[in-house]
Amino acid sequence: MSQIPSFDESVLKTICAVLGDTSEGFTGSEIGRLLKECNINDPLPGYTKRDRLFEALKQKQNIDGCANNIVAFIYRAMNPVLYTKNQHVFENRKFELNKILAFAGLALGDDGKLRETSTANTLSEAQERAGKLYEQLLARSIHSDILLFCRAELLQDNYFHAVFEATKSIADKIRDKSGLLRDGGRLVDEAFGGSSPLLAFNTLRTETERSEHKGLMNLLKGLFGTFRNTLAHAPKIKWNINEQDAIDMLTFTSYLHRKLDSCVRTSR
Repeated sequence: MSQIPSFDESVLKTICAVLGDTSEGFTGSEIGRLLKECNINDPLPGYTKRDRLFEALKQKQNIDGCANNIVAFIYRAMNPVLYTKNQHVFENRKFELNKILAFAGLALGDDGKLRETSTANTLSEAQERAGKLYEQLLARSIHSDILLFCRAELLQDNYFHAVFEATKSIADKIRDKSGLLRDGGRLVDEAFGGSSPLLAFNTLRTETERSEHKGLMNLLKGLFGTFRNTLAHAPKIKWNINEQDAIDMLTFTSYLHRKLDSCVRTSR
């Protein structure tokens, strides 16, 4: 392995904070084992995990004059084989590490190995590269309006507010197309309701088309009733949204965006 430039101490300290995190990091015994396996001295075994790890890696880097053994430690700590029964732990650690490593021009892949990349200069750059939710939605070809309205929340993996902003983007599009000023279910009723709706998803000429129109209208009202109204009034800590929930909700909202794109204003 060619010589790898030493990590800045602030980068190294933050890496150790992730790997030695109180709730999500390695245990004290696991840190001791990993250091021993990498032939790195453990000068402060009685200290807190993050401080113990930082001191050990800092001393090794100073002795070596490079970060080769630090990288070797990360490789051993992030070996995917160790996470076969806890994939979510690997993903969470990789995500947190990548936000830090971006400032060193590095990125940790799914194989647990580091690759060179352009160096991030801002926190938003680092978050964009590391954002799990944003990356997964891009892979699903999510509607561009969701990425526009929720970009900051997606890059921060802020599931609660990403879903909240996505439902607001639906209301905004209906208002733009209809010229109405209402919100939520009342907006949907005024825009799509009645025998001669202001907005239509199809020609409404057949029973099948009228059923489709009514079904999509009910899906819109369901979106507001389930997510918009709940999120607007419930504290975040009492309305938990996990990663899978957020992906499903945002995918559903993306579908409604595409349907709204094709709806037309009637002669009414």
